[in-house]
Amino acid sequence: MSILPEGEQLRRAVKWISDERLDNPNVSLSKLIGDACLKFDLPPKDAEFLSHFFTEKDQ
Repeated sequence: MSILPEGEQLRRAVKWISDERLDNPNVSLSKLIGDACLKFDLPPKDAEFLSHFFTEKDQ
């Protein structure tokens, strides 16, 4: 695993979730966020950000 600039993992998670939502629209947002947190090793505050980001984006 390489060291990335601060916030890079979060940006990758946003892109990954966006792509997954297009490819798998039946998967819940909460599952995708949970999977992204594990995949990109994100802390709980980033999970909260992702939840707000995608909830506001959908409105």
